[in-house]
Amino acid sequence: MIQNPILPGFCPDPSIIRVGEDYYIANSSFEWWPGVKIYHSKDLKHYEQLPSPLNRMSQLNMVGEGDSCGVWAPDISWDGEYFWLIYTDVKTRTGGLFNTHNYLVKSKDIRGGWSDPVYLNSSGFDPSVFHDTDGKMYIVNMINNFKGILVQEYDSEKECLVGEVKNVFPGTGRGYTEGPHIYHIGEYYYLLMAEGGTSYEHMATMARSRSIWGPYEEDPGNPVLTSDVESPEELQKCGHADLVCTQNGEWYMVHLCARPPKGSRQCVLGRETAIQRMVWNEEGWLRMACGGRFGQRETEEPSGIPECLFPEEEGKDYSRDDFDVLPESDGMKTSALLDVRYTSLRRPYDSYTSLTERPGYLRLYGQESLNSCYDVSLVARRQQERHVQVETCVEFAPTCQEQMAGLAYMYDTGNFYLLVKTREEEAGCQTLDLKNPAKLRLIKSDHFDVEDVIPAISIPENGPVYLRVTTTQEGLYAKFFYSLDGKDYQELAEVPTNILTDEQSEGFTGAHFGMYCHDMTGLRRYADFGYFEILKK
Repeated sequence: MIQNPILPGFCPDPSIIRVGEDYYIANSSFEWWPGVKIYHSKDLKHYEQLPSPLNRMSQLNMVGEGDSCGVWAPDISWDGEYFWLIYTDVKTRTGGLFNTHNYLVKSKDIRGGWSDPVYLNSSGFDPSVFHDTDGKMYIVNMINNFKGILVQEYDSEKECLVGEVKNVFPGTGRGYTEGPHIYHIGEYYYLLMAEGGTSYEHMATMARSRSIWGPYEEDPGNPVLTSDVESPEELQKCGHADLVCTQNGEWYMVHLCARPPKGSRQCVLGRETAIQRMVWNEEGWLRMACGGRFGQRETEEPSGIPECLFPEEEGKDYSRDDFDVLPESDGMKTSALLDVRYTSLRRPYDSYTSLTERPGYLRLYGQESLNSCYDVSLVARRQQERHVQVETCVEFAPTCQEQMAGLAYMYDTGNFYLLVKTREEEAGCQTLDLKNPAKLRLIKSDHFDVEDVIPAISIPENGPVYLRVTTTQEGLYAKFFYSLDGKDYQELAEVPTNILTDEQSEGFTGAHFGMYCHDMTGLRRYADFGYFEILKK
């Protein structure tokens, strides 16, 4: 059996394709850089993360965009020669005023070489590309304010939309019609949609037509997939789906899901990706192979496909980076070149990181504070399990309270915890004044309301400080620790993680752990991190 979720922790809005014996899933990344997460599998059970396609500012500029804006619901496709990736760059999402710009890139190699984007439209979000059997190519997207599903032909030679623009389906009446995909299977065009909103009433629905332009008839068995809200131990928020057919003719649906702890509606892991085996009934409608319509914790694996485990998954219970591998250099100062699982906020981390200034350490140059949507020095990993322990050590010599560095446990710019070394009060910011001692602070931000969790602790001026956070009680709480020798850890506090959830933060991402440094004086004071370790508990 395949265990769900297949992509745990902040992997929403999956799009899937098969190319030969290889499967690829693309997920939303929102304000996290680089844009779009892509995963590769041979068996639909085990996955490795590939380099992200949107890794240049010419492809994606999210600087200044708000929380949970950025890249929404990408769609990946393949026409036999090129991989195509379509995505929305959401600039704003407040007050019903959604500024949503849709772009298209392509590459012959999914692992790199993606083109600069072609602008398409700004009429909605969740776009997808449909390659018809006659060679024509169409762009499909929902219409802002959930007014239906738009279809228009795309000319790949001229690189522009052409011909009629038509709202082909208004939705089933269940509300929040989005996430459309079209498939030409047999004599029908099948339209798969997400409806109900991306929370606990989420669902996947279908309609079909003999023409891409409609009219579409609704599946009488809708929703095809949803969640059993009366059984909180089961997958929740199931919806926003895509289909793939294996090389042996079996059908699977990947979909968004969430796993709140039992008795709670607090999803610190964000929205994740699950998979279900599907079958076609005698009337030509898609149904779950296990029966019913509720997303399941496990599904039958495909037949005739050997299991393929990747090194990344073999080490999923423990991960440690000692930053002792240097990137290739031509003798110039070289920024950090890190594992593809590391991410940053809104822009590449290479402008504020280095692995060569002090070999064996990751150096972060401080910029703006974490509540900024512009220039923040953070290198992070998403939280993938409820019970984890994350640890790092930092060496930092702050000269004033506007300089901090340490460990971040965060959701977005307004909701986070920081365990950081700083200085108690203003010391001129030019010379070190020992009358103002170095301090360790545990800071909480709840919807931008910032406070200290405990009184600041005096620590030595020099040497490393070891910082640790351990999640507890099904991930509903977290304990923070520190040590001066890496052996004897002192507990500082246990705090609730509700501020790091989709529900409390009103966002679409998930919790992250990261190495963090800020210098609000503009002097770019740096911090050196000796390692970063994640242990599944």
